[in-house]
Amino acid sequence: MSKDYSSFGPAYRNFRVREDVFVPEPSAEFPGDNPFARMTPIREKTKDIKFDETYPYLDKSMKFKIWHFIIYCVAWFLAFPVNRIRYGLKIEGREKIRQNRKLFAHGAMTICNHVHRWDMICVLQAMRYRKSWIPMYAQAFNGKDGFLMKHIGGIAIPDNLSSLRKFNEAFDELHADNQWIHIFPESCSWYYYAPLRPFKIGAFNMAFRYSLPVIPMIITFRPRTGWRRLFSKGDPLLTIHVGDPIVPDTKAPRKEEAARMRDTAHNAMLEMAGIVSNPWPSSIA
Repeated sequence: MSKDYSSFGPAYRNFRVREDVFVPEPSAEFPGDNPFARMTPIREKTKDIKFDETYPYLDKSMKFKIWHFIIYCVAWFLAFPVNRIRYGLKIEGREKIRQNRKLFAHGAMTICNHVHRWDMICVLQAMRYRKSWIPMYAQAFNGKDGFLMKHIGGIAIPDNLSSLRKFNEAFDELHADNQWIHIFPESCSWYYYAPLRPFKIGAFNMAFRYSLPVIPMIITFRPRTGWRRLFSKGDPLLTIHVGDPIVPDTKAPRKEEAARMRDTAHNAMLEMAGIVSNPWPSSIA
């Protein structure tokens, strides 16, 4: 048995879930035709950074290192417990990370749906005290959240080919140091959107390039009940599910293998979320 949510609007067309899955009321009118439409505006533009070949995509300054350490301490020791209390975060499947420690000895890539302001905090909690580096929309670094985005490990994605080489060099260095990488393959956030949108192929091309196992994660929702209603009556509670790692076959052609990993990850996340019928395929042209 499954529920039908097509009445929620065109972005929920043919969307059905298992009977035990909670789907929150839409928090906005989601676009029904473009799954990559950016719905979250840049918060109060305060800077005008030029993301060219002179920009330090991987900042090695002492100032950055100090703030990077401070931000992670705040995340681990303050944001983690707040997330448990305010959003009731539950983590399912985290033992899969522990069971595959040897597989992740040279780093890993986590991916997740992009549906909440604190979804990166959820991913970090599922990783348990590991750091991660995150390719992010460059222009958002010019906004009010830019400082936090940079010092949590965000690396701006340039929009021109001349700067892309420097961006790639930053990740070459991080991979050589066995660092973890996180990517939101849906590319932009749609708050509290329950269906899974198509994935951009870039994440899986990167995983193939660095021979990184991909750990799929997906955030689902629960109704807010009991004493947690004191914090917010409308926002649902969160559960993050951790899937089995997907290992790239580096002997296969890159294009075909990246597509296989993308499709495998998308299907695994649908299964973890209890989605029976999804409005979107794993990719669109």
